[in-house]
Amino acid sequence: RAARLLLAEKRLDAEFVLERPWERREQFLALNHAGEVPVLVEDGGLALCGFHPVIEYLEEAYPETPAAPSMLGRTAPERAEVRRLVGWFDVKFDREVTRNLLHEKIFKRFMQSGGGPDSGAIRAGKANIGMHLAYIAWLMERRNWLAGPHLSLADLVAAAHISAIDYLGDVPWGENEAAKDWYARVKSRPSFRPLLADTLPGAPPPPHYADLDF
Repeated sequence: RAARLLLAEKRLDAEFVLERPWERREQFLALNHAGEVPVLVEDGGLALCGFHPVIEYLEEAYPETPAAPSMLGRTAPERAEVRRLVGWFDVKFDREVTRNLLHEKIFKRFMQSGGGPDSGAIRAGKANIGMHLAYIAWLMERRNWLAGPHLSLADLVAAAHISAIDYLGDVPWGENEAAKDWYARVKSRPSFRPLLADTLPGAPPPPHYADLDF
């Protein structure tokens, strides 16, 4: 989701291909031996594998323009802070929230030996998300966007993770107005519209999911 947001923010056209990594397709494994998404394939055949290589490549290969500024920050300290917060959400939030909720509720359905949802993990995920919302609120009391004065990849990565949890209806928006206001700002950007249109067969999102005035 974050890679899709970055492509849209940089005004780069892309054809999106649905890949089911658990199927272990030979053609996909030939592109990425790890068998994981995302994979970015350029017109000339160059394949970039993994979220961090993809975003770094997009920033270097398609430098900023007035219409699409850099999403990694404009100064060295800002870039360092962007990378720190990308790590926070792509590692810490993912470990404490996303894996406990999205993995247990959705991904296990498609895994051959996934088993049933772990209720303990789900409870932990729901308990942990409040701390992350509080941290977002703390940042927004001091900054215009998560990493500083400008929208950055930190906002895109955080919102991508949170949007997946929001699809499940597990974000307690009523507990933190500042975090909700930040998410509403990101959610209202044109780059977010395709994500809000995504649906999983047999698992529709809650009514507020695509509502910009939720």
